[in-house]
Amino acid sequence: MSGSVYKIIEVVGTSTESWESAAQTAIDTASKSLKDLRVAEVIKLDMKIENGKVAAYRAR
Repeated sequence: MSGSVYKIIEVVGTSTESWESAAQTAIDTASKSLKDLRVAEVIKLDMKIENGKVAAYRAR
C-alpha cells in the first residue's frame, strides 16, 4: 500500500472587505509560487483594529 506525503505551509491573507476575501487573497498569492494546491484550512480569523474600527480582516 502506498502512502502520501503533504507539505504544510502557513499563509495569512488580509482584506479590508471580509474574511472570505482575506482567505481568497492568501490562496491567490500562494498559488503563484506553489503548484497543485488541493486543500486549504483556515485555522484562525482575526481583525486589525484602528481607531475603534475594523481596518482589515485576516485569515490564517
